[in-house]
Amino acid sequence: MQIDVERAKKVKSILVTLPRPENDKSPYFALAEKYNLKLDFRAFIHVEGVSGKDVKKDRINFSDYTAVIFTSKNAVDHFFRVCEEMRFEVSADMKYFCITEAIALYLQKYIQYRKRKIFFGKQTAKDLEDVLKKHNTEKFLFPCSDVANEETQNWLQDNGYDSTPVVLFKTVISDLNDLKEVFYDVIVFFSPSSVQSLFENFSDFVQNNTRIAAFGATTQQALLDHGLILDIPAPTPESPSMTMAVEHYIKTVNK
Repeated sequence: MQIDVERAKKVKSILVTLPRPENDKSPYFALAEKYNLKLDFRAFIHVEGVSGKDVKKDRINFSDYTAVIFTSKNAVDHFFRVCEEMRFEVSADMKYFCITEAIALYLQKYIQYRKRKIFFGKQTAKDLEDVLKKHNTEKFLFPCSDVANEETQNWLQDNGYDSTPVVLFKTVISDLNDLKEVFYDVIVFFSPSSVQSLFENFSDFVQNNTRIAAFGATTQQALLDHGLILDIPAPTPESPSMTMAVEHYIKTVNK
């Protein structure tokens, strides 16, 4: 990661545009303690569920599907919420395909894990390729948000899988009025929607000396499209995680 020398000022405060973690195991807390940083979390976007009635309007019958693909814990929560609202009893034969092991294990909140057919990959639908090939006759339901994971949808369709996306939750811009007069040395973004939230809340936002960190190509592009300077990109070969990228930057500028 090349650092702009003119913008390489000491970092004393960081804003992470996510909800505050429920426990203190987040690596951001360790980072803040190690470098004596002021650390705040603030969700720039939040999720609101789509009602079972609205799902029914789309004429999608859950009983038509033999498998579900989950790409987030939100998708898991809202799938089982809608099932309950619709009084749909999920068959014990339903197969679950999760893009990560963490999401697969999260299913324990709703089902008896050991008694179900659960498969998982490393990070993307493509990681499930070998497993999916063995189950290519399944009818897949893909619970998603209104800003759906197009990469996953496209991959499933391009590879001939019988999959149907269903919007079960929506991404909503949060009210950030409480941040109007607050300044941070670094703001960390994780989605194009959170970038949109910044400008919907602060249409006259000027970056000045604020360093911006962004995870993922689509988030980085959203920032560039708004004319902002991307100071800390991730993932990179040397910094596969956002916290590693931020720490690498702080190590360099806080000398």
